[in-house]
Amino acid sequence: MHLSVIDQSPVPEGSTPAEALENTLELATLADRLGYHRYWVAEHHASPFQAGPAPEIMVGQILARTTGIRVGSGGVLLPYYSPFKVAETFRVLHALYPDRVDLGLGRAHLSREPAVRALRRDAADPTATHDFLDKVQELRAFLGGDEFPAGHTYAGLRPSPETPGRPDLWVLGASTSSAVATARLGLPYAYAHFLGPDQTVEAVRRYHEEFVAHTAPGEPAGKPRAILGIGVYCAETQEEANALFSGHRLFRHRMERGVMGPVPSPRQAIEELGEDVALAPDPGPGHEGHDPYVRNAVGTPEQVHARISELADTLGVDEVIVINSIHDHKARMRCYELLAEVFGLQPRAARR
Repeated sequence: MHLSVIDQSPVPEGSTPAEALENTLELATLADRLGYHRYWVAEHHASPFQAGPAPEIMVGQILARTTGIRVGSGGVLLPYYSPFKVAETFRVLHALYPDRVDLGLGRAHLSREPAVRALRRDAADPTATHDFLDKVQELRAFLGGDEFPAGHTYAGLRPSPETPGRPDLWVLGASTSSAVATARLGLPYAYAHFLGPDQTVEAVRRYHEEFVAHTAPGEPAGKPRAILGIGVYCAETQEEANALFSGHRLFRHRMERGVMGPVPSPRQAIEELGEDVALAPDPGPGHEGHDPYVRNAVGTPEQVHARISELADTLGVDEVIVINSIHDHKARMRCYELLAEVFGLQPRAARR
């Protein structure tokens, strides 16, 4: 099974967004050395707790610092942008780093209206996302995966730079409807189980059932490819893992009450939630209340391995992409080291 990373560049409380971006670069180089398959960076705007509004910049920076890991966006929020511009940006990245670039696309619109309007000042309805699938198909044509029909406004328009091949195009989602739409386009799909665990089983099943093979010019027909995204909080002991997860638990607790801020520490979680709540373990298999589809795997390397393997086997996926928002950067790095060890990843040679 392939193991990959998706990084939202979380900003720990007491730190700065600039430091969070440096943390992303350091974690990406570690993931490359450890043998992870992909490293994707997210796009968030006007956020006090996520430092990455421009994944295309971070993708280039990470590619320049790594040797073999695939690097991409998780994902570019296509409803806000011109498909032609996105295609040219990622074609440049592909030209510089052939066969290592992923272009992941998302459709989520922002809840903060000023940020949406600032991104889409030319749109009559800045929050509309009904054109997402049209834009995906247009983008695929600009990348060379389709041809515009004769007479189309963009027929014959060739994005720069002209290069062999193209970035690998993915659609990201967290619902059954997004899975079905992606399947009918014949594109690879990444499902955010950490956001929509209640629809995971149905979404992955429907994606495979409804997949329509797409044949690009001069290439064999595509096959369904699905990645599962899950939160992971891993440490040497269950108690340490619970402490790592407590900051995220408080973060979610605050967000549900409309309080938006950086990722809190375990100490803050204990102070605000109480030790019993902040450090409460997730009940494991065999215990009443255990949910095999819980959105986060929290525990020792062996416990996390069992949880991820159980979920991947049940769903029939052969790639899992992991995510977390751990306050302490060193503990976050160690989480990914432990995960690489327990899954037996093969390390890559470091860049000279």
